[in-house]
Amino acid sequence: MILIIGVTASGKGHLAFDLAETLNAEIISIDSMKVYRRMDIGTAKPPKSARHKYHLIDVVEPSESFSVASFLELAEEAIEQITSQNKPVIAVGGSSLYIKTLLYGLFEGPGTDEQVRAELNARAQAEGLKNLYDQLAEIDPAAAHRISQNDAKRIIRALEVYQITGKPISTFQKQWKGNRRRKTDDRGRKRHEWKIIGLRKERPQENKRINSRVKRMLEQGLIDEVKSLLAEEKPLSPQAACAIGYAELIDYLNGKLALENAIELIKKNTRRFAKSQRTWFKTFPDVHWLDIDPEEPHEKTLSRTKALIEKTNMSF
Repeated sequence: MILIIGVTASGKGHLAFDLAETLNAEIISIDSMKVYRRMDIGTAKPPKSARHKYHLIDVVEPSESFSVASFLELAEEAIEQITSQNKPVIAVGGSSLYIKTLLYGLFEGPGTDEQVRAELNARAQAEGLKNLYDQLAEIDPAAAHRISQNDAKRIIRALEVYQITGKPISTFQKQWKGNRRRKTDDRGRKRHEWKIIGLRKERPQENKRINSRVKRMLEQGLIDEVKSLLAEEKPLSPQAACAIGYAELIDYLNGKLALENAIELIKKNTRRFAKSQRTWFKTFPDVHWLDIDPEEPHEKTLSRTKALIEKTNMSF
Protein backbone atom coordinates (compact mmCIF):
# COMPACT_ATOMS: atom_id res chain seq x y z
CA MET A 1 0.00 0.00 0.00
CA ILE A 2 1.65 3.14 -1.31
CA LEU A 3 0.82 6.68 -0.24
CA ILE A 4 2.11 9.53 -2.43
CA ILE A 5 2.11 13.00 -0.88
CA GLY A 6 3.26 16.44 -1.97
CA VAL A 7 2.13 20.04 -2.11
CA THR A 8 -0.39 21.19 -4.68
CA ALA A 9 0.91 21.11 -8.27
CA SER A 10 3.89 18.93 -7.27
CA GLY A 11 3.16 16.25 -9.89
CA LYS A 12 1.96 13.62 -7.42
CA GLY A 13 -1.25 12.94 -9.34
CA HIS A 14 0.64 12.23 -12.55
CA LEU A 15 3.02 9.92 -10.72
CA ALA A 16 0.17 8.05 -9.00
CA PHE A 17 -1.53 7.38 -12.33
CA ASP A 18 1.70 6.25 -14.04
CA LEU A 19 2.51 3.96 -11.12
CA ALA A 20 -1.02 2.54 -11.11
CA GLU A 21 -0.72 1.76 -14.81
CA THR A 22 2.59 -0.01 -14.21
CA LEU A 23 1.39 -2.05 -11.22
CA ASN A 24 -2.25 -2.61 -12.26
CA ALA A 25 -3.22 -0.76 -9.09
CA GLU A 26 -6.22 1.39 -8.19
CA ILE A 27 -6.03 4.87 -6.70
CA ILE A 28 -7.66 6.45 -3.67
CA SER A 29 -7.91 10.24 -3.94
CA ILE A 30 -7.16 12.05 -0.67
CA ASP A 31 -8.60 15.42 -1.55
CA SER A 32 -11.34 17.30 0.29
CA MET A 33 -12.58 19.01 -2.88
CA LYS A 34 -12.28 16.31 -5.58
CA VAL A 35 -15.16 14.57 -3.78
CA TYR A 36 -17.57 17.16 -5.26
CA ARG A 37 -19.28 16.44 -8.55
CA ARG A 38 -18.93 19.00 -11.36
CA MET A 39 -16.08 20.77 -9.55
CA ASP A 40 -13.58 19.48 -12.06
CA ILE A 41 -11.28 22.18 -13.40
CA GLY A 42 -10.60 24.05 -10.16
CA THR A 43 -9.83 20.86 -8.24
CA ALA A 44 -7.53 19.49 -10.99
CA LYS A 45 -9.35 16.18 -11.28
CA PRO A 46 -7.92 13.55 -13.59
CA PRO A 47 -9.60 13.37 -17.01
CA LYS A 48 -12.86 11.42 -17.14
CA SER A 49 -11.22 8.78 -19.31
CA ALA A 50 -8.90 7.90 -16.41
CA ARG A 51 -11.32 8.05 -13.50
CA HIS A 52 -12.15 4.34 -13.62
CA LYS A 53 -8.90 3.84 -11.70
CA TYR A 54 -9.92 6.26 -8.93
CA HIS A 55 -11.96 6.06 -5.76
CA LEU A 56 -13.38 9.00 -3.72
CA ILE A 57 -13.83 11.30 -6.71
CA ASP A 58 -17.33 12.65 -7.51
CA VAL A 59 -19.02 11.12 -4.47
CA VAL A 60 -21.19 14.04 -3.23
CA GLU A 61 -23.12 16.99 -4.62
CA PRO A 62 -21.58 20.48 -4.27
CA SER A 63 -24.54 21.45 -2.08
CA GLU A 64 -23.67 18.76 0.49
CA SER A 65 -21.16 18.79 3.32
CA PHE A 66 -18.42 16.19 3.53
CA SER A 67 -16.65 15.27 6.75
CA VAL A 68 -13.37 13.64 7.67
CA ALA A 69 -15.39 10.75 9.13
CA SER A 70 -17.17 10.31 5.77
CA PHE A 71 -13.81 10.28 4.01
CA LEU A 72 -12.39 7.60 6.31
CA GLU A 73 -15.45 5.38 5.93
CA LEU A 74 -15.33 5.57 2.13
CA ALA A 75 -11.55 5.11 2.08
CA GLU A 76 -11.78 1.94 4.17
CA GLU A 77 -14.48 0.60 1.84
CA ALA A 78 -12.28 1.36 -1.17
CA ILE A 79 -9.26 -0.33 0.39
CA GLU A 80 -11.31 -3.44 1.07
CA GLN A 81 -12.68 -3.45 -2.47
CA ILE A 82 -9.25 -3.02 -4.09
CA THR A 83 -7.44 -5.57 -1.93
CA SER A 84 -10.23 -8.12 -2.47
CA GLN A 85 -9.23 -8.03 -6.15
CA ASN A 86 -5.59 -8.67 -5.18
CA LYS A 87 -4.58 -5.30 -6.57
CA PRO A 88 -2.12 -2.83 -5.02
CA VAL A 89 -3.53 0.29 -3.39
CA ILE A 90 -2.10 3.69 -4.25
CA ALA A 91 -3.38 6.66 -2.25
CA VAL A 92 -2.49 10.16 -3.36
CA GLY A 93 -3.25 13.60 -2.09
CA GLY A 94 -2.42 16.80 -0.37
CA SER A 95 -5.30 17.22 2.09
CA SER A 96 -3.16 16.87 5.19
CA LEU A 97 -5.94 16.29 7.70
CA TYR A 98 -7.39 13.51 5.53
CA ILE A 99 -3.94 11.95 5.14
CA LYS A 100 -3.41 11.93 8.90
CA THR A 101 -6.84 10.40 9.40
CA LEU A 102 -6.04 7.66 6.89
CA LEU A 103 -2.75 6.91 8.66
CA TYR A 104 -3.74 7.25 12.32
CA GLY A 105 -7.53 7.24 12.56
CA LEU A 106 -10.01 9.92 13.55
CA PHE A 107 -8.97 12.80 15.75
CA GLU A 108 -10.91 12.45 19.00
CA GLY A 109 -11.54 16.09 19.84
CA PRO A 110 -14.29 17.72 21.87
CA GLY A 111 -17.90 17.53 20.78
CA THR A 112 -19.96 20.20 19.10
CA ASP A 113 -22.31 22.89 20.35
CA GLU A 114 -24.93 23.82 17.76
CA GLN A 115 -25.70 27.15 19.41
CA VAL A 116 -22.06 28.21 19.49
CA ARG A 117 -21.60 27.12 15.89
CA ALA A 118 -24.72 29.00 14.79
CA GLU A 119 -23.48 32.15 16.49
CA LEU A 120 -20.10 31.85 14.79
CA ASN A 121 -21.73 31.31 11.40
CA ALA A 122 -23.86 34.39 11.97
CA ARG A 123 -20.75 36.41 12.86
CA ALA A 124 -19.02 35.22 9.71
CA GLN A 125 -21.95 36.46 7.65
CA ALA A 126 -22.21 39.80 9.46
CA GLU A 127 -18.54 40.63 10.08
CA GLY A 128 -16.78 38.70 7.36
CA LEU A 129 -14.68 35.56 7.68
CA LYS A 130 -11.46 37.57 7.97
CA ASN A 131 -12.49 38.91 11.39
CA LEU A 132 -12.99 35.37 12.66
CA TYR A 133 -9.67 34.29 11.20
CA ASP A 134 -7.92 37.22 12.90
CA GLN A 135 -9.48 36.19 16.20
CA LEU A 136 -8.26 32.62 15.68
CA ALA A 137 -4.75 33.91 14.94
CA GLU A 138 -4.75 35.65 18.33
CA ILE A 139 -5.98 32.71 20.42
CA ASP A 140 -4.38 29.85 18.48
CA PRO A 141 -1.55 30.94 16.14
CA ALA A 142 -0.56 27.32 15.49
CA ALA A 143 -4.00 26.43 14.15
CA ALA A 144 -4.29 29.67 12.15
CA HIS A 145 -0.95 28.91 10.50
CA ARG A 146 -2.34 25.62 9.15
CA ILE A 147 -5.82 26.84 8.18
CA SER A 148 -6.54 28.82 5.02
CA GLN A 149 -8.18 32.21 5.52
CA ASN A 150 -10.90 30.98 3.13
CA ASP A 151 -11.65 27.76 5.02
CA ALA A 152 -14.80 28.81 6.86
CA LYS A 153 -15.55 25.32 8.16
CA ARG A 154 -12.21 24.83 9.90
CA ILE A 155 -11.99 28.41 11.20
CA ILE A 156 -15.43 28.12 12.78
CA ARG A 157 -14.65 24.66 14.17
CA ALA A 158 -11.43 25.92 15.79
CA LEU A 159 -13.24 28.84 17.40
CA GLU A 160 -16.07 26.54 18.50
CA VAL A 161 -13.59 24.23 20.25
CA TYR A 162 -12.02 27.20 22.01
CA GLN A 163 -15.39 28.49 23.23
CA ILE A 164 -16.49 25.02 24.41
CA THR A 165 -13.28 24.04 26.20
CA GLY A 166 -11.29 27.24 26.73
CA LYS A 167 -8.36 25.48 25.04
CA PRO A 168 -6.96 25.96 21.51
CA ILE A 169 -7.78 23.16 19.08
CA SER A 170 -4.05 22.74 18.41
CA THR A 171 -3.59 21.36 21.93
CA PHE A 172 -6.00 18.53 21.16
CA GLN A 173 -4.27 17.89 17.85
CA LYS A 174 -0.95 17.54 19.70
CA GLN A 175 -2.54 14.80 21.79
CA TRP A 176 -3.59 13.13 18.55
CA LYS A 177 -0.07 13.51 17.21
CA GLY A 178 1.29 11.75 20.28
CA ASN A 179 -0.79 8.69 19.42
CA ARG A 180 0.06 8.68 15.75
CA ARG A 181 2.19 5.53 15.81
CA ARG A 182 -0.62 3.38 17.17
CA LYS A 183 -1.29 0.28 15.13
CA THR A 184 -4.99 -0.02 15.83
CA ASP A 185 -7.91 2.38 15.69
CA ASP A 186 -10.33 3.09 18.52
CA ARG A 187 -12.35 -0.02 17.68
CA GLY A 188 -9.30 -2.24 17.92
CA ARG A 189 -9.01 -2.73 14.17
CA LYS A 190 -5.48 -2.90 12.81
CA ARG A 191 -4.46 0.21 10.92
CA HIS A 192 -2.94 -0.25 7.50
CA GLU A 193 0.80 -0.24 6.91
CA TRP A 194 1.50 2.45 4.34
CA LYS A 195 4.76 3.07 2.54
CA ILE A 196 4.92 6.83 2.07
CA ILE A 197 6.63 8.56 -0.87
CA GLY A 198 6.85 12.35 -0.94
CA LEU A 199 7.56 14.55 -3.94
CA ARG A 200 9.49 17.71 -3.19
CA LYS A 201 10.61 20.64 -5.33
CA GLU A 202 12.37 23.90 -4.51
CA ARG A 203 9.86 26.54 -3.44
CA PRO A 204 10.46 28.91 -6.44
CA GLN A 205 9.74 26.01 -8.80
CA GLU A 206 6.62 25.06 -6.84
CA ASN A 207 5.38 28.66 -7.06
CA LYS A 208 6.05 28.73 -10.79
CA ARG A 209 4.05 25.52 -11.27
CA ILE A 210 1.20 26.94 -9.17
CA ASN A 211 1.03 30.08 -11.31
CA SER A 212 1.07 27.98 -14.49
CA ARG A 213 -1.68 25.74 -13.16
CA VAL A 214 -3.93 28.70 -12.33
CA LYS A 215 -3.42 30.09 -15.84
CA ARG A 216 -4.21 26.68 -17.36
CA MET A 217 -7.40 26.28 -15.28
CA LEU A 218 -8.67 29.65 -16.49
CA GLU A 219 -7.90 28.70 -20.10
CA GLN A 220 -9.81 25.44 -19.59
CA GLY A 221 -12.93 27.34 -18.54
CA LEU A 222 -12.85 27.66 -14.75
CA ILE A 223 -14.95 30.84 -14.78
CA ASP A 224 -17.71 29.12 -16.75
CA GLU A 225 -17.53 26.15 -14.38
CA VAL A 226 -18.10 28.46 -11.40
CA LYS A 227 -20.97 30.22 -13.21
CA SER A 228 -22.59 26.86 -13.87
CA LEU A 229 -22.30 25.81 -10.22
CA LEU A 230 -23.82 29.09 -9.03
CA ALA A 231 -26.73 28.60 -11.43
CA GLU A 232 -27.68 25.23 -9.94
CA GLU A 233 -30.94 24.91 -8.00
CA LYS A 234 -29.23 24.11 -4.71
CA PRO A 235 -26.56 26.54 -3.47
CA LEU A 236 -22.98 25.49 -2.89
CA SER A 237 -22.25 24.21 0.59
CA PRO A 238 -19.98 26.48 2.67
CA GLN A 239 -17.25 23.85 2.35
CA ALA A 240 -17.44 23.76 -1.46
CA ALA A 241 -17.80 27.53 -1.77
CA CYS A 242 -14.58 28.16 0.16
CA ALA A 243 -12.44 26.04 -2.19
CA ILE A 244 -9.47 27.96 -3.55
CA GLY A 245 -10.21 29.08 -7.08
CA TYR A 246 -13.94 28.98 -6.50
CA ALA A 247 -14.19 31.41 -3.56
CA GLU A 248 -12.23 34.11 -5.39
CA LEU A 249 -14.17 33.74 -8.64
CA ILE A 250 -17.48 33.77 -6.76
CA ASP A 251 -16.43 37.15 -5.36
CA TYR A 252 -15.53 38.27 -8.88
CA LEU A 253 -18.89 37.17 -10.30
CA ASN A 254 -20.68 38.88 -7.40
CA GLY A 255 -18.89 42.14 -8.19
CA LYS A 256 -16.69 42.13 -5.10
CA LEU A 257 -13.39 41.72 -6.96
CA ALA A 258 -11.98 42.70 -10.33
CA LEU A 259 -11.04 39.65 -12.40
CA GLU A 260 -7.33 40.52 -12.35
CA ASN A 261 -7.41 40.80 -8.55
CA ALA A 262 -9.33 37.55 -8.22
CA ILE A 263 -6.74 35.71 -10.32
CA GLU A 264 -3.85 37.09 -8.29
CA LEU A 265 -5.67 36.14 -5.10
CA ILE A 266 -6.09 32.55 -6.34
CA LYS A 267 -2.35 32.36 -6.90
CA LYS A 268 -1.60 33.90 -3.52
CA ASN A 269 -4.02 31.63 -1.63
CA THR A 270 -2.71 28.56 -3.45
CA ARG A 271 0.86 29.45 -2.48
CA ARG A 272 -0.28 29.94 1.11
CA PHE A 273 -2.00 26.54 0.99
CA ALA A 274 1.19 24.92 -0.31
CA LYS A 275 3.10 26.49 2.58
CA SER A 276 0.65 25.01 5.08
CA GLN A 277 1.01 21.61 3.39
CA ARG A 278 4.79 21.76 3.76
CA THR A 279 4.34 22.53 7.47
CA TRP A 280 1.99 19.57 7.95
CA PHE A 281 4.21 17.18 6.00
CA LYS A 282 7.15 17.93 8.27
CA THR A 283 5.21 16.20 11.07
CA PHE A 284 4.83 12.96 9.07
CA PRO A 285 7.37 10.28 10.03
CA ASP A 286 8.85 7.66 7.71
CA VAL A 287 8.42 9.57 4.44
CA HIS A 288 10.75 8.62 1.58
CA TRP A 289 11.28 12.01 -0.07
CA LEU A 290 12.16 12.38 -3.74
CA ASP A 291 13.63 15.74 -4.70
CA ILE A 292 12.42 16.53 -8.21
CA ASP A 293 14.38 18.75 -10.62
CA PRO A 294 12.38 21.45 -12.46
CA GLU A 295 12.72 19.86 -15.91
CA GLU A 296 12.61 16.22 -14.79
CA PRO A 297 10.36 14.23 -17.16
CA HIS A 298 7.53 12.16 -15.73
CA GLU A 299 9.19 8.97 -16.98
CA LYS A 300 12.28 9.64 -14.87
CA THR A 301 10.20 10.36 -11.76
CA LEU A 302 8.35 7.07 -12.29
CA SER A 303 11.65 5.20 -12.75
CA ARG A 304 13.07 6.74 -9.56
CA THR A 305 9.93 5.84 -7.65
CA LYS A 306 10.07 2.21 -8.79
CA ALA A 307 13.74 2.06 -7.79
CA LEU A 308 12.84 3.46 -4.37
CA ILE A 309 10.12 0.84 -4.00
CA GLU A 310 12.64 -1.92 -4.71
CA LYS A 311 15.30 -0.37 -2.47
CA THR A 312 12.96 -0.06 0.53
CA ASN A 313 11.48 -3.54 0.02
CA MET A 314 8.01 -2.23 -0.78
CA SER A 315 6.57 -5.50 -1.98
CA PHE A 316 3.26 -5.96 -3.81
